Amino acid sequence: MIQSMTGYGRAELAKNGKMIKAEIRSLNSKFLDLNLRLPFSLKDKEIEVRNLLTVKLQRGKVDVSITIENGIAERDISLNMDLVIKYYQELKSLAQDLGAENHNLLAIVMQMPEVRAAKKPEILDEEWIPILEVLQTAISDLSGFREKEGAGLEQIFRENINLILGLLNESETFENERMELIKLKLRNQLLDLVSSEEYDRNRFEQELIYYLERMDFTEEKVRLRSHCDYFLKVASESDSNGRKLSFISQEIGREINTLGSKANHAGIQKLVVQMKDELEKIKEQLLNVL
Repeated sequence: MIQSMTGYGRAELAKNGKMIKAEIRSLNSKFLDLNLRLPFSLKDKEIEVRNLLTVKLQRGKVDVSITIENGIAERDISLNMDLVIKYYQELKSLAQDLGAENHNLLAIVMQMPEVRAAKKPEILDEEWIPILEVLQTAISDLSGFREKEGAGLEQIFRENINLILGLLNESETFENERMELIKLKLRNQLLDLVSSEEYDRNRFEQELIYYLERMDFTEEKVRLRSHCDYFLKVASESDSNGRKLSFISQEIGREINTLGSKANHAGIQKLVVQMKDELEKIKEQLLNVL
């Protein structure tokens, strides 16, 4: 079934005094464009998270946020003791040389560059498992949202395709009138040609065959129906395939354009314009199909 690329999913879990939350937002995009916001403690897991999202989500502009509240310490601060001692001794010596007060030297030293360094904690397997579980639940929630949106898109596509097929059937009501107009046009041209002093029979036969071939659009109508049926078949398959549907819509467009160029009838050309309008609606919605 069709899935939309637009969606939202979230999940949370309280585990061992920690509140783990994951949120995923997705918009349409030709490719997978991931934007991750992870806690400092999960930076080593970024590749694993990206691989999971790539397999599960396939396409879309995706924003993913994972937060851990009251949980894993985001940063352990360590002091560079050698540098602290060096700064302190140098400031103390300078204060003595200048005759300045030295009772706040330690506070000053703590503000000096590279005195404090953030040390990233290593996340344990028992801590990563519930985080991964929350992320997978959020992905499932997003997929459910996408499927719900996709069901609505599929219904719209069916309405558009059925309208195109209905317009195609309506065009056949003009066929007799169209053929009479073509015969009249050919008859008048034949009269002009036969009465002409310069009459090349072979050239005439070639032009007649070419003209008749251009007037006949039976094959185009058959192919258009076939493409429309195939579009609906693909739309109802278990796996959503927006790219494939896009290719089929291009083929539908080619047949509609050929019908318009061969019609030579105002009524049929009006119907062709309406077919094109329905097809454009399909193409716009296909931009949001996974």
